[in-house]
Amino acid sequence: MSDAAADEEELELDGPWKEAIEQFFPEFFEFYFPHVHSAVDWARGYEFLDKELEKLAPEAEIGRGTVDKLARVWLTHGEETWLLIHIEVQNQPQREFPARMFRYHHRLRDRYDRMPVSIAVLGDDRPAWRPDHYAEESFGCRVRFDYLTTKLLDFAPEMLTALENPNPYAAFTLAHLETLATRGEPDRRLEIKWTLFRGLFGRGYTRERIILMLRFVDWVMKLRPPQRMEYDRRSAALDKENAVPFVSSLERMLNDREARGEAKGTIQGQVQGLLAAIESLLDVRFGAAGVAALSRLRTVSTIEGLSALPAVIVRAATLDDVLAVLPHEEGSTDGK
Repeated sequence: MSDAAADEEELELDGPWKEAIEQFFPEFFEFYFPHVHSAVDWARGYEFLDKELEKLAPEAEIGRGTVDKLARVWLTHGEETWLLIHIEVQNQPQREFPARMFRYHHRLRDRYDRMPVSIAVLGDDRPAWRPDHYAEESFGCRVRFDYLTTKLLDFAPEMLTALENPNPYAAFTLAHLETLATRGEPDRRLEIKWTLFRGLFGRGYTRERIILMLRFVDWVMKLRPPQRMEYDRRSAALDKENAVPFVSSLERMLNDREARGEAKGTIQGQVQGLLAAIESLLDVRFGAAGVAALSRLRTVSTIEGLSALPAVIVRAATLDDVLAVLPHEEGSTDGK
């Protein structure tokens, strides 16, 4: 694959943004649209309505590099409202983008008789491209539709202190912007990604939150093989030095399987399900000590290896019996 082709592949950013919104939904509005965040009663929860959106936006209409999410929330005064989020992360501006925003909004308004809040996140690298409305006119008849927008490039001046901001979208925005800025500069991307990696630790985040945030960074800031090897070497050394509870080898396994043509979302679902089941079993069998041992799973680098662990945990007499089947930190991993 040529360098240009590799960079183009790296800029397929819709997948990680979709997952980020699903995992950190309130924080999305807190960071980009604080006036919306303050109006929502987050204590009542929220509900994603993607099935409803699929009825209105056939797959053929959804271009590469776009993410559409529809959610039901409740406002602080008790009223229900719908939030339509459209993230535009394509590399080039699109002339038809405002019309597409209007089309989705109008279809929702027509089908469900409610006014959705339409939001666009512009993730391109063109400062002058700022579509914020759709308008058309014919013989004096006029239609104008305004929607909320945020431009990721506008956050660039804040990125020097991004890792001091506890909101995950500070780090996500930094990763996105630096991915655009380091096209064709693999060594520079490595150093920026490593700075992001190190910056997420020592911030008081839970282990689960760190893993979810690193998933976004790892997925967005893809490295070429030489830089990936150096990144893995550094992360392994940091794991060993600080006992960082981070399943880095599982993330690498996801990337390897994606490279072989497997669906990354499917693999991630399998991994998350297995980890949840394993954690529950460890808790039931061995209590807090068992849950604490979960960090050792970073030495397991295949789904097959993870799949075998529940049976091992059930049969084991002691926690040491479980740990004995895990690969050694510096040894070989289980077979593929």
